[in-house]
This record gives sequence, structure tokens and C-alpha cells, in this order.
Amino acid sequence: MCPSQRQTTSSSNLAATLPTVRMIIDVSRAACILTTQNLTRILRSKEAAASVNIKTWPTIIDTDDLPRRRPPQIYKPPTAEMIAYLDFSVSTTGMLTGVKISHAAISALCRSIKLQCELYSSRQIAICLDPYCGLGFVLWCLASVYSGHQSILIPPFELESCVSLWLTTLSQYRIRDTFCSYSVMELCTKGLGTQTDLLKARGVNLSCVRSCVVIAEERPRLALSHSFSKLFKDVGLSSRAVSTAFGSRVNLAVCLQGTTGPDPCTVYVDMKSLRHDRVRLVERGAPQSLPLMESGKILPGVRVIIVNPETKGPLGDSHLGEVWVHSPHNSSGYYTIYGEEGLQADHFNTKLSFGDPQTLWARTGYLGFVKRTELLDASGDRHDALFVVGSLDETLELRGLRYHPIDIEISVSRAHRSIAESAVFTWTNLLVVVSELCGSEQDALDLVPLITNVVLEEHHLIVGVVVIVDPGVIPINSRGEKQRMHLRDSFLADQLDPIYVAYNM
Repeated sequence: MCPSQRQTTSSSNLAATLPTVRMIIDVSRAACILTTQNLTRILRSKEAAASVNIKTWPTIIDTDDLPRRRPPQIYKPPTAEMIAYLDFSVSTTGMLTGVKISHAAISALCRSIKLQCELYSSRQIAICLDPYCGLGFVLWCLASVYSGHQSILIPPFELESCVSLWLTTLSQYRIRDTFCSYSVMELCTKGLGTQTDLLKARGVNLSCVRSCVVIAEERPRLALSHSFSKLFKDVGLSSRAVSTAFGSRVNLAVCLQGTTGPDPCTVYVDMKSLRHDRVRLVERGAPQSLPLMESGKILPGVRVIIVNPETKGPLGDSHLGEVWVHSPHNSSGYYTIYGEEGLQADHFNTKLSFGDPQTLWARTGYLGFVKRTELLDASGDRHDALFVVGSLDETLELRGLRYHPIDIEISVSRAHRSIAESAVFTWTNLLVVVSELCGSEQDALDLVPLITNVVLEEHHLIVGVVVIVDPGVIPINSRGEKQRMHLRDSFLADQLDPIYVAYNM
């Protein structure tokens, strides 16, 4: 079955969304679509017919019209390793990938989340995430069934018409634990930045919130988390409430901040050393220092190791390497109709070249490091903190050094107040910067020297191409993550319709 669309479908984005839905159905060989009454009408509409052949949809089941009777018996899979569902999502590299999740894996994941977050039948949590894939789907549809707690579900697209809906819900029901995405957090920060006094006057009080966990597959966005905490401090939000989770395609939840663990810690690393895949901790405010926030507490039953992605050998604390994970809730593998599962089988079942050659590990595809802290967890053990730095596939190899796109993009965004968003990638050994202009088009030409200068000063890199585009051109998935490789493909296909392009070749 295909749970539903990957994104909110509306007339404005049907052309972009429906071909993806069609592809998921074809790849998964879905026999039916479970969806809502409103989306059923859209799937069968004339607007939809312009993008796909609506006559080829499999059986569409309206979940609003399902009988409320209990099933005569509870289904039990013949084996624990049988596939429970296929999890499809668009990665940050723009690839549509589906992974196989077994009954054993999803049961183990729900159990780990229950233990980490103390989710019992008397508990109530609020979830403001897209429910279509990854940990969002698990929290929306499975975790509460397993643990018996009550979940208040807030679709993120509802915030477009009422930005304060999520926060007022937290206040009204006195929610202690909530889950959201960075896109939700950013929407609240921008949309309610001048309305905290109004929220306070309406009686909104967030002092009840003990943990606000951001679900992400990327480096924690420290600046956004701090801005959110600082802004809503006036309505009672604790500065210690916001934390982050980390998961990937091979394991949906490696880290998730719990209720009994120590607060997430922040360290400062030397950026020059990081470019050589070395981790050197420095003092706050040191030149070329980069603040990194811990990606939540490692879940029960999960083992993490940092590995050299080329040699597959384990690395020490002072090295940056690929995050490998051993866990009962690892995914079973990629799913495709093209017979290519074996090509990337080592992502899910691989071994170290030395040290512990027996244990099977899954490769997350993310670079990071583990730091043993002086903090103690609830069991009295020393707390191992995982710091995620960036996606291995998206790193930029320039002048023999490794650069992470987010660091350059942060510098570019600071160059001028008219830059709404930016993304970087490489093209034939040239660094390409794409920036969205939120001001007058007359400012486009002025942005070019500002962008090239800030990248040269802060990263010692020469920008090969600067592309100035309209707001909304940089593709972002439902979790709020940039799809840089998809943007690169559009650039190479000359599909960006830029305001201005400057070549410095």
C-alpha cells in the first residue's frame, strides 16, 4: 500500500507532486492508496489529469469513510523479519529512495522511543510533522499505537493559515513534549517574530513544555534553535527545551533527546582542522571556530562508531568520519523494481576492515564524531555525545580539502539582508553559489562582489559562478532540508530562470 502523498497536494504544486506519487506507486507496486476525502477529489481532478493519467491510479480508499468497528482479529506477521512497510522519501540529494522496514525493526524502534521519551498511556504529546515518511510517519501512525499514549496531530500545512496553531495547542493542552521540523520552527520564528506580546495577551504560556525535539536528517541548526528559544522565552519557553534528533535512510532514529538524559551540549571546533577531517576543540569565540550542537541522545540498543569511509577502519575521537550504526531497528535495505538492491547492500550490512570484523553495521552516509562528555545519564554512565557535521554525498572537495555546504551558505546569507536563502555545489571543480533575492532586482548586481568577497575572506575559496534567483527557486523537501543536487541538475539543464548570472572563470 502507499500511505499517502509525500507532500501536501494543492492545485499550485500538483505538477511537481503527482509524478512523484505516481513513481512511488510504480516502484512499490502499490495495490491501493489510503488517503483523505479532500485528497481523493484532487487525485481524480482535471488538474491532476494534466500531470498524470488518473485512470491508472490503483484503488483509492477514503480513510474518512472507513468503518469504526474493531477488526475480528489482530494481524500477526508469519515472521518478524517480514516487511511491514516501505518508507519512501526524497533525499537531500534529490533522489527518491524507498527502504524496507521489517516488523521486528519497527517494534524495536517504537520500544526505544517509548523508553527514551517515557511514553506511557497517561502521557500526551503534540506532533507537528509531515506524516508521510521517516520518523514523522512512525510518530504519527505507529508509536502511539505501540505505547498507548495520546498524540495531538497538527499538520504543518495548517500553520500556513494560522501560524500560531502549534504553539497555542501546546499551551491549551499543557503539552510537556512535542516534536516538530525545522521548517515549522522557521515558520513560527518568522511569522510570529513581532507577535509575542499578542500571544502573551491571549494567554499563551509555554512554560509547560519540557522538550521540543526537532526531527531532522542533517546537522542541528544552532542559530535557528537559539532564535526560536530566545523569541518565545517571553511566553515561558525554557531555554533548555529545544533539542534535535538524528536519523537517516538506514536507521530512522539514531538519536532522540529523552526526558532523563543530560541537556544537549554544544562544542566549538576549528574549521581549518575540520577541512582535513580532524576534530580539534577550541574555546568559544576563537578565530575560525564552528559551533556544533549534539544531535540528541543515542537511543537504547543503538551502537554508533565513527569510520573512515574509504578504508572502513574505526577512527578515534579526534577524527571526522562516517557515522555507522548497529541497531535492532536498522532498515532492511533499499527497495526497487530495477533489481539494483545489491549495488548498495553494504549501506545496510557492512563490516569494519579491522577491530571488530564480525558485527554488521549500517552506513548512514553522514560525517560526524563522538565525544565522551563529563555528563552522566540516568543510569549513571558517562554520556557519549554524537555530533553530525554533514552529508558525505554533499561535501565539496576543493583544493584537496573537504568543505561542508552549510558553512559557506551561512557566510553567504550574512553578506546582505536581501539574500533570503542560498545553496552551494560544485561544477567542473568550480564553486557555484545560488542565492535567492528578496529585494529589488536592481540589487542583484551588487550582491555578486559581496558574495565572492565573504566566501574568499571566511573560507579562502574563489567562487566560480554566482546565480541570483527569485525566492522559492532553491528546492526544499518537506523536512525543510535543501536539495542541493536537485538544484545542481536544474542549473546544468538551464532551468533556473535566473535574475542574474556572474561567471568568474
